[in-house]
Amino acid sequence: MTAGDAAFVHLRALQAIADRNGGNRALGTPGYDRSVDYLADTLRRAGFRVETPEFPIVIGGDSDTEEESGSRPAGGTTRNVIAQTTTGRPEEVVLAGAHLDSVPVGPGIDDNGSGAAALLEIALKLGSAPPVANSVRFVWFGAEEEGLLGSQHYLRTLSAEQRRDIALMLNADVIAAPNAGYFVYDGDNSNGGGTTGPPGSAAIEKILADHLASLGARPAGFPFIDDSDYGPFVNAGIATGGVFSGDSGIKTPEQAATWGGRPGVPYDPCYHRACDTVANIDRVALDRMLDTLAFGIGSFATDLGGVPSRNQRTTG
Repeated sequence: MTAGDAAFVHLRALQAIADRNGGNRALGTPGYDRSVDYLADTLRRAGFRVETPEFPIVIGGDSDTEEESGSRPAGGTTRNVIAQTTTGRPEEVVLAGAHLDSVPVGPGIDDNGSGAAALLEIALKLGSAPPVANSVRFVWFGAEEEGLLGSQHYLRTLSAEQRRDIALMLNADVIAAPNAGYFVYDGDNSNGGGTTGPPGSAAIEKILADHLASLGARPAGFPFIDDSDYGPFVNAGIATGGVFSGDSGIKTPEQAATWGGRPGVPYDPCYHRACDTVANIDRVALDRMLDTLAFGIGSFATDLGGVPSRNQRTTG
């Protein structure tokens, strides 16, 4: 069984949770709470110390249409999930993050069960006490679909020194689209259209891009446009990167010639729809993206490479 196959087992579990709880795993629903429990229980059985801190739901703006996100719960609390290795330098944290919530209209298996399941499987394979130089922290964020609330709250709860302890952030959001693209975040904004990442982001881009290419998927850069949980980390001055298979954007003929798939249609035609089920997953993309994330986590847990060390870092 490949790591992608193992992650698909977790995706089936998330689908079953949605099926038993109104068809979704959205903020403020039993489906989301059961998703948190599934991750936390699985990690604890593997020996991780797991925290599921609550944070208040404070919603503003209208980043999603009502058709996509449904009615927005106001007030109350939701939870992030946090697990960290007991080994490695705690002042040089390699943080891997993914959002766990879906939109209310569907189970959210590509968006973002795919990233959540990939990081869960990487954590299980790595183990809670691996022989690493730098500690690895996994964080599954709540309320991303309502405006990156979980990642924003997470960083707000850290002191300046705790933020400085984070060497880098690797984001996993929508990594198995059925008409997949193979994107890595454009750390130096060399393609334009986004924000230049903090120092070290270009080094992350190169590590991930080179590994994706070694798997037979020629990568393209995707700009930092503050549309996923990487955004608060970029804004805090933390080196950031990650992989992305595309969502509502349209695959071009040139991309289809490079990657395969269908030109002129979205990377994920079921993005923010009820059909975002396990049947919506590209198993090849899931395997490649998971492998790339695992390689990046392992590389930086061993050696920060071109990412600034703690005494060189400044964070916002």
